Amino acid sequence: MTLALLHTSPVHVPAFDALRDADHPGTPLRHVVREELLTTAAALGPEAVADEVEAVVADLVAEGADAVLCTCSTIGAVAEAAGVAAGVPVLRVDRPMAAAAVRAGRITVLAALASTLEPTRALLTEEAAGAGLPGADVRTVLVDGAWDRFTAGDNDGFLDLVAASADEVRDADVIVLAQGSMAGAAERTTTGIPVLSSPRPGLAAAVAAAGH
Repeated sequence: MTLALLHTSPVHVPAFDALRDADHPGTPLRHVVREELLTTAAALGPEAVADEVEAVVADLVAEGADAVLCTCSTIGAVAEAAGVAAGVPVLRVDRPMAAAAVRAGRITVLAALASTLEPTRALLTEEAAGAGLPGADVRTVLVDGAWDRFTAGDNDGFLDLVAASADEVRDADVIVLAQGSMAGAAERTTTGIPVLSSPRPGLAAAVAAAGH
């Protein structure tokens, strides 16, 4: 059994390998990095890359993937849609996190990239409806300067900005880190509000879907 991971940044490769080694040792992972998908989606919207994502997923399935995990929140919905034709499970990394968040109550979403905000809000609304909840009470915050730090390779600076933003959150029952790259900020916060990130639960769901 093989699980393929579709990334839009190379920083996710070692991060998910480490999670695999900690939680699912021995699980074969195949990593594919397509940075241009996020560049285009951020500029033109996720639907602009729908056909390309579908082609990537189809190639991964043809090469033997038993499931595909998309680790990019911006293109997660189009990746899931590509799964309809793929014939294998195609998961978005942030769905398990969203399912947990909507059960907590008032949600503050932190994102480093503006293009991630609407897909994350839509996912939370969808999960709330699926859970039979009246709606998702969602507030979104774009962390100023964080994406510039990330793209410059300053991961510590990036995570520190995200953590500081989390520490400023008030009137929320849970904080959602919209992008997988933000996960390390959860360990740097001093807030008493639960902080949820997507990589660990997302990978667990994908490993289960792949049959491991």
